[in-house]
Order: sequence, then structure tokens, then C-alpha cells
Amino acid sequence: MKRIVLFASGSGSNVENIINYFQDSNEVNVKCVLSNNKEAKVFDRCNRLKVSALYFNRTSFYQSDCVLEILKSFNPDLIVLAGFLWKIPENLIQNFPNKIVNIHPALLPKYGGKGMYGMHVHKSVKDNNETETGITIHYVNENYDEGAIIAQEKVTLEATDTPETIANKVHQLEYKHFPKVIHKIVMEQ
Repeated sequence: MKRIVLFASGSGSNVENIINYFQDSNEVNVKCVLSNNKEAKVFDRCNRLKVSALYFNRTSFYQSDCVLEILKSFNPDLIVLAGFLWKIPENLIQNFPNKIVNIHPALLPKYGGKGMYGMHVHKSVKDNNETETGITIHYVNENYDEGAIIAQEKVTLEATDTPETIANKVHQLEYKHFPKVIHKIVMEQ
């Protein structure tokens, strides 16, 4: 049985989608969800879905091996960032090489980097009159949104789209493709 650990910072809609996708799997098990936001709605979702969820603070993430030790205890085959906003520290990248993946709500290398998340991305896409956008699933390295690209999915945009309708289109791509790509990656580990 392959083991995955999810990281999230917000509402956890992608986390819930991934947990549901693997709920009856004989191949993959979501071991735990970790969050840097103790007010995150992802905790409510995990409680309802009966999946363990843990909170950690900035100090335990960046200035100690606390989160690293938690991860080692789960021995994950894959670590999945599903709406997680902090940069991953070097100690995690070194201990889990090519085992940390992220989803970004745009077609990288466009609209990536520090501060480019959520509605910031969708507003930029709209402001630049893009005719398409999408999602990028990529490996995590020491720089924001610069790891090797695993998969991209596109959606066409209309001139009448707003940042909110763009966000909805991108979320639909995330829900449809992210769990399938995770499954493929983890089975190849």
C-alpha cells in the first residue's frame, strides 16, 4: 500500500477531493494532512472524513526538524501540496527527493513565484487578457514553482470571464486531474 501525506493551508477542497478519490483504494492510503493554519477549514473536512490532521507552526517548520520527524514517522511514498502556501524548507526537499509535488493554478512558467497563488493568479491572468489558463502539477524544489513539470491541463477563457469564473474553471481542472496524476506518480515511486 502506497502512503501519501497532504499539506494544505486553506479550505481543503482539493484535500477532500483527493481523500475521496483514494477512499476505497487498495493501492494508496492518505495517512495524514498537515496544515500551517490552525483556523483552516481543512481540519473540519478531515474530521468529517476521519483522516488524521495535524497543525504545525512556522518555528517547527523552518527552525527545527519537527515536521521532518513527523513525515519520517509516516514514511510517505509521496508528499502532496494541495493549496499549501509556504515555501518548502531545504531539509524536507533533501530528505524526500522527487517525492514532493505541488499543484499551481496556472500554466507555469507563467504566473508563478512568490505571492502568486489563488485569486492573485486569476486576477493576473484576467488583467493580461489570456485566452487560456490551466493547472500545473510539478515537483517541488528550493524555488517557488520552478520544479520539473509533471502535467499541465488547459482551459479556454472567454473575454467575459472574471477572476472568479476563471478560478472556478481552474478548480474544475484540479478536481478532475490532480488525484489521477497523484495516483500515477505514486504508483511509479
